[in-house]
Amino acid sequence: MVRNVRIRMALLLAIVAVIAFIGNAVADTDGQSSLAEIRAVTAKFHDINVAKAAGYELGYINGSGDRIITGCIANPTAGVMGYHYFNKALIDDLVVDPLKPEGLVYTKGPDGNLNLVAVEYVVPGPNSNPPGVSQPPTVLGIQMHILVPSVGFYIQHFWIWANNPAGIFTDWNPKLTCP
Repeated sequence: MVRNVRIRMALLLAIVAVIAFIGNAVADTDGQSSLAEIRAVTAKFHDINVAKAAGYELGYINGSGDRIITGCIANPTAGVMGYHYFNKALIDDLVVDPLKPEGLVYTKGPDGNLNLVAVEYVVPGPNSNPPGVSQPPTVLGIQMHILVPSVGFYIQHFWIWANNPAGIFTDWNPKLTCP
């Protein structure tokens, strides 16, 4: 009797382990599939003129009418974010749609042309100007965060167009530089 219970318990644990393994494999596949979809819908924005025609512009005009975040954003120890082209309508709607990133991030190549390196999801937070959502949104299951409290936006970078040795979802890319 005890032996049958042990066999059933071992079988149950094996089944749970297989289900967990398959679940993780499916989640990884779904994540890669989602990133592939984001790449597919943003590929056209390698051409900055296409991005501008779609409503993306350098910086963001806040509630005071000031254009902010207009230069190449860099941190002396962490690396670079780059030039941020934002779609104000997508930011102001307070909705996160993985296939409609609020921001496109570019760096300048050796030829001086802008190269698309990342997409960024942006939602105004409670202390932004104008105020937005009170709780951090998520994108593809990743909780967005506020990097600069004085600006107050929830953000999340996806480095899908340039290798980032720090990680695909980190804010700074130590491999890139600002001119």
